[in-house]
Amino acid sequence: MDLLELSPRRVLCLGAHSDDIEIGCGGTLLRLVEQGNLEVYWVVFSADSSRAAEAHSSAARFLEGVPYKLQVLEFRDSFFPAQWASIKEAFRQLAGGFSPDLIFTHARADRHQDHRVLSDLTWNTWRDHLILEYEIPKWDGDLATPNVYVRLEERHVRRKIEILLEAFPSQRGKHWFDRETFTALLRLRGLEAATRYAEGFYGRKLVF
Repeated sequence: MDLLELSPRRVLCLGAHSDDIEIGCGGTLLRLVEQGNLEVYWVVFSADSSRAAEAHSSAARFLEGVPYKLQVLEFRDSFFPAQWASIKEAFRQLAGGFSPDLIFTHARADRHQDHRVLSDLTWNTWRDHLILEYEIPKWDGDLATPNVYVRLEERHVRRKIEILLEAFPSQRGKHWFDRETFTALLRLRGLEAATRYAEGFYGRKLVF
C-alpha cells in the first residue's frame, strides 16, 4: 500500500531547526504537493533572522502551489530541554489552531536533545493523529531501521536536494551537508523499500 493514497489534506510539519523538515520529509512533501488538495502548517522552533529567512525561502519552494502557513519561533538552539514548559505551551497553542490529518516530527531515538523534545511533545499533544517521525543523518550515528517508507521518483530526489543546497547557504560549510549525504540515505531507504529511492519514517501507532 502507498501511504500517500490516503491523501491527507491537512499536514503539520514540525522541525527544531530551519532545515530539519526539508531533510527529513522533503521528498514526501513534494509528492503530496503533486497530489494537490493540500494545506500545510510548517513550524520551525529555533532560528535567528538569517536562518528564518532560509526557512521561508525553502518552504515556499517545497510548497509551491499549495496554501500554507509558516511560523518561526525563537527558542534557544540546543537548550530545548531547559525550555520544556515554554515549548509545551507553544504546542498547546498549535493544537488549538490547526487539526491535522498527518503530522511529521522528529524521531524519538534522535540523539539531538532539541529533536527529542519535539518528538516527545508531539506525542504528548496529539493522541489520536497519524504521526510519522522522520530521520536526520548526523555525527551521532543514531539512524535505525524505519518501519514506514514513502517511495520517491528521481525528480523528487533531484528537487529535494536542489532546494536544500540552494536555500540554506548557512549550512554549506558543514562537511555532511552535501548532495552525496542526502542521496545516499534516500538510496539506502529505497533499497530497503524495494525501489530506487525512498524516505524512511518511524510510525509508532498507525490506525487505519
